[in-house]
Amino acid sequence: MATTLPRKFEITRVADLPPVACPCGTTRRAFVDDPDRVASLHVVDISVDARTHYHKRLTEIYYILEGEGEMELDGERYPVRPGDSILIKPGCRHRAVGKLKVLNVPIPAFDPSDEWFD
Repeated sequence: MATTLPRKFEITRVADLPPVACPCGTTRRAFVDDPDRVASLHVVDISVDARTHYHKRLTEIYYILEGEGEMELDGERYPVRPGDSILIKPGCRHRAVGKLKVLNVPIPAFDPSDEWFD
């Protein structure tokens, strides 16, 4: 009797995912259906200045796809433009400022209960 092994990969077309409102605009989130995932992937359209927030558990990697603006990290602002990458460790208060499109990789996978506002 043949045994079917689980796939060791997943393919998702992010552009086909429904946009979800977030504190900074809208996001399309892939690989968020299992809280035990190693990471998730989000494409975020930042249309309003994000609220300053932090995560107690998540590390985030931001990769700027489009637009120019600033990342505010622990109270200091840094200019960002396409091609820039930012690693944000747990506890770092952060927000994006300006109209940007960002690829965001939360590690471990995004957990909405780990989004903290002052």
